[in-house]
Amino acid sequence: MGLQGQRIVVVGGTSGIGLAVAEAAAREGAAAVVASRRQENVDTALRRLPEGSEGRALDATDEDAVRAFFEAVGDFDHLVYTAGESLLMESLADSDLARARRFLDTRLWGAYTAVKHGASRIRRGGSVVLTTGTAGRRPLPGTTVAASLCGAMESLTRALALELAPVRVNVVSPGLVRTELWREMTGQDRDALFEGATASLPVGRVGTPEDVAEAYLYLMRGGYSTGSVVVVDGGGLLV
Repeated sequence: MGLQGQRIVVVGGTSGIGLAVAEAAAREGAAAVVASRRQENVDTALRRLPEGSEGRALDATDEDAVRAFFEAVGDFDHLVYTAGESLLMESLADSDLARARRFLDTRLWGAYTAVKHGASRIRRGGSVVLTTGTAGRRPLPGTTVAASLCGAMESLTRALALELAPVRVNVVSPGLVRTELWREMTGQDRDALFEGATASLPVGRVGTPEDVAEAYLYLMRGGYSTGSVVVVDGGGLLV
């Protein structure tokens, strides 16, 4: 049930939640392979990860590159997908369709492509863990694209759990977490967002990548979970 001696591929594993997953898995004795679009981010992540970790630059929206990536990686035990552009929050009237498509290309079609080319290399007992969010269950004004993505990711997870069985496929749904995904907001707006959440969330604080990483590890270890959505939101869906 543990991760000792296993090999975990984290696409989007050089920052935020993905890097926290790779670090947590490494502490349990797993070997991590991290990938993201920019080589400098890969190099920075490898300096944080223990010796023996691997990293490669990868554009998850390029199918040929994804195919070549998994051919180079070879066999492994778990695939985690956390890659994504900055969170997209804008009204329907003001929406930039080209930007919305890019958002979905990375987060939805990138995950789809990674599973397509990675699943056959997952060893017996292994799993896929994808990433969604709570906007699909509790949308707010300005979250049409994010809510659409979240609903699609949950449906994709259930379909893949059947198609890829006995490989297990699950998805983690984080709430508000302090990551780089909020970098396009002004510092003042970001601080206001976090302060408001701290006051309203039952746990009394905003989440960290390390909080959410625990859910990914649970799903990798848990041999009886598939097609599941694990929400890690500090009770945000309750308030």
